[in-house]
Amino acid sequence: MERQRKKLVLIGNGMAGMSVIEQVLKLTDQYEITVFGSEPYPNYNRIQLSYVLEGSKTIDDIILNPREWYEENGIALRTSTTVTKIDTINKKVYADGLEPAAYDALIIATGSKPFVLPIPGSDLAGVIGFRDIQDCEVMLDSAATYHKTAVIGGGLLGLEASKGLVQNGMDVTVVHLMDTLMERQLDKTASDMLKAELEAQGIKFRMNVKTSELINDGSGRVGGIRFENGETLEAQLVVMAAGIKPNTDVARASGIQTGRGIVVDDLLRTSAPDVYAVGECCEHRNVCYGLVAPLFEQATVLAKVLAGQDTQPYEGSSVATKLKISGVDVFSAGEFLEKPEHQVLTLCDSWKKTYKKILLQEGRIVGGILFGDVAHAQKLTKWVRTNAVLDEEIHRELFGGGGGCCGKENSMLSVASMDDSEIVCGCNGVTKGTIVSCIQSGCTTIDAIKMSTGATRSCGGCKPVVEQILKYVLGDNYDGVAAKKEGICGCTKLDRDEIIAAIREKGLTHVREVMHVLNWSNPEGCSKCRPAINYYLGMLLPEEYEDEPESRFVNERLNANIQKDGTFSVIPRMYGGVTSPEELRKIADIAEKYRVPMVKLTGGQRIDLLGVDKADLPKIWEELDMPSGYGYAKALRTVKTCVGSQFCRFGTQDSIGMGIALEKKFERLNMPAKFKMAVNGCPRNCAESGIKDLGIVGNDGGWELYIGGNGGTKLRKGDLLCKVKSDEELIAISGAFIQYYRENGKYGERTSEFVERVGLEEIENAVVKDAENRKLLVQRVEEALARLSDPWQAVLHDHTQRDQMYETIQIPAKVK
Repeated sequence: MERQRKKLVLIGNGMAGMSVIEQVLKLTDQYEITVFGSEPYPNYNRIQLSYVLEGSKTIDDIILNPREWYEENGIALRTSTTVTKIDTINKKVYADGLEPAAYDALIIATGSKPFVLPIPGSDLAGVIGFRDIQDCEVMLDSAATYHKTAVIGGGLLGLEASKGLVQNGMDVTVVHLMDTLMERQLDKTASDMLKAELEAQGIKFRMNVKTSELINDGSGRVGGIRFENGETLEAQLVVMAAGIKPNTDVARASGIQTGRGIVVDDLLRTSAPDVYAVGECCEHRNVCYGLVAPLFEQATVLAKVLAGQDTQPYEGSSVATKLKISGVDVFSAGEFLEKPEHQVLTLCDSWKKTYKKILLQEGRIVGGILFGDVAHAQKLTKWVRTNAVLDEEIHRELFGGGGGCCGKENSMLSVASMDDSEIVCGCNGVTKGTIVSCIQSGCTTIDAIKMSTGATRSCGGCKPVVEQILKYVLGDNYDGVAAKKEGICGCTKLDRDEIIAAIREKGLTHVREVMHVLNWSNPEGCSKCRPAINYYLGMLLPEEYEDEPESRFVNERLNANIQKDGTFSVIPRMYGGVTSPEELRKIADIAEKYRVPMVKLTGGQRIDLLGVDKADLPKIWEELDMPSGYGYAKALRTVKTCVGSQFCRFGTQDSIGMGIALEKKFERLNMPAKFKMAVNGCPRNCAESGIKDLGIVGNDGGWELYIGGNGGTKLRKGDLLCKVKSDEELIAISGAFIQYYRENGKYGERTSEFVERVGLEEIENAVVKDAENRKLLVQRVEEALARLSDPWQAVLHDHTQRDQMYETIQIPAKVK
């Protein structure tokens, strides 16, 4: 008889709460776990939102645990769901639109909310905080429409938001009440250096001013700021970054003791039995922490409490701060403003733009600031936490001076001298001892250490120290190239090329066979590797391989894109953006029949039905009787066309005819990533061929082919691959490039990244100049095309198979 497991419920799907869950899973299997998250996303790295805003990372890049991870670990995930009340007597959790969830143990990890200045106009459109992905999306959308932005708050969050907005082309002014930036972490000298550096990067500042009102532009949107001194500042977007406050709403509504935050003891227990709190929402010994490292320290203690293991109590944290802005290195720990009892050591180099300041009290290090050179950030954190005595060795390491070791030797000595209990990864609370144990148990790459311990998974600042520990433990067995090489995921050390070579050499034909023969550390694989292997097998074995739907993402399995509220978008294909009155009537009738909330024209010249319930998907597809536009697939999405020579007086080529021909030829062909095309009938480029994966421009003499363009967050202009004179040449070279990309691209790698990695010259040689190789590429793509079927359309018309497929896929409940 199966053992009855206890019910563990987590309110809050953020980093602190999910860190508890991850550690509980490693310590015990006694719980059946349910997670409620008010956002529509799975757990993501909130401290990397600034990278998403500036465009160096995508939302997918910062997801820590994809939806498939929750499924694999038996966790019931309820996204877009806000818990409103806890019945602490009967141990039930209430959320709008759902049945009450019972618990034996409950964790509240609701995080914090942005502090909104209580001033007139704070409720205007265009006034937002900077705490989540939705805030990022609003800012990115605003950057495409508006120009002037004001960020209220010159602290850590405000400066990160400002840099991201400047990167998106906005005119940004930071409005700050004080005369010092990051006044809770920096002194005047470091602040002035930081301000000068950020001004050089395009950020403007209004210091020592108090905001009294946000000005309505007349339409209900913010148009500017009025200061207490009567001056004004124009702004069509205002970002409130003046602080945060713990989110205690559900605790207050449930009668749980709160102060500034949810009050907890040293074992993270609240005033209610079997209810715990962790993260930014809680208050421990009258302190609420807004930085990530203390939250992970709390999570480690709470995980052991829940697993019934002995643990040291949580006694508070020593905080350190690092600014996450590209090109600016700032670090602060402990005390930073000198007092009469302090001895102050400083080193300021105006030419190198570096500044070091160490504060001593009775000869012991109590705090410090590093600007421009933060190599000693980890060490300084340790010295502050342990109240280390400043001696000759530490002084020499911080400020230089003769006689000491340097370079590699110094690094190795530093690692050797670290205590096992010393925190290496402050973001995830990972100690040197944990990393050493991981290496001794067989982890010989940074990627393997990351997957096993979490070190380097968040901001990545500890990566050099992790590598030094790896060198130190492995000694002569350390292989620098192998150590830094990353597998396609944490389940394997093998990269894409090694996996493909092994599939060929060993004759592997199934996803599970690949994972078994190649010694996957996780025999079931994960949401990163299973789809990749599925793609590689299909690409290598077009004749023999049967696609595995269970190894595809949920969007592909459901033939539609999941939206943030749990509904779906349905996009039928319209070849070359061309439709007919009959198709339009059909779409309109279906939209009315199924009460589709929104019908929208997409940028790819198609019609999108938004807000469709999961239960209606098969019926809608059946009644549409149109091919899917594959808006969810790693395949050809759209072929955008201009009017071309059929109608336009400037058109020199039939762009519509060519676009339809290309789309019909290459639709359903699986590729490493989504693939977009455009065909223009003349160089006026109305269909935007310059920012497509494959862009085609017609002229009087024939066609020009451009590759590797991208119109997304990583904007890239396409490279001219070649010019051709005939339609036949165009189709052949297009097919050759697509097949070359299919065979050599990494799974998930867009052509913009692929072209930069491989090089335009190499692609040109393989696809254009080497006629024999081009012929073989065309032959292989034709073989793949000849065996294409559309399993998704077949499933949709097979009622039994269809219903089974839709029933087995669990989608988070949407907000009612």
